[in-house]
Amino acid sequence: MDGIAESAAAAARDLRVMFSRLRRRLRELAADGELTPSQTAVLNRLWKDGASSASALASGEHVRPQSMATIVTALDELGLIERAPDPQDGRRQLISLTAAGRQRAESNRQAREEWLSRAIHERYSERERRVILDALKRRYGQRRPVPREPRPRRLHPPPGRPGDTPAGRNSLSRLPARHPG
Repeated sequence: MDGIAESAAAAARDLRVMFSRLRRRLRELAADGELTPSQTAVLNRLWKDGASSASALASGEHVRPQSMATIVTALDELGLIERAPDPQDGRRQLISLTAAGRQRAESNRQAREEWLSRAIHERYSERERRVILDALKRRYGQRRPVPREPRPRRLHPPPGRPGDTPAGRNSLSRLPARHPG
């Protein structure tokens, strides 16, 4: 690659592979067998962003409105979402999580976060964890990246942090090997 240092190209390749594996592993943790990956993604989007229309969900998940209608119907049948008229446009419905839907999404998030925290703790030394944090702070200027799109208004207050509940411990075999350094 012209004008790109070999170390940058190697880091880009390694990061791409690592992020692909990490994303796949986190999706596996969220999948509980009852929900499809698309249903889980919509559940998580509603948990993070709050109430939304079906068309906004379809756009956010990059699926056709007809596909989103199928996903929303399945979540509704499981009692994980509820629909209410949009106060600003009565022709439209807003979809939000039920208490069971919020609990499911929070549980999924907690399991993924706990697994990733444990993996980082077990794989990397304190010094290596500090390097990771410093690199993230330099890149984003804060602990979490700023969202790229404005978030829709919430009908419900943001969910609180769930209490400490044990989540299953999972294999770390899919993460890249620890490199001394």
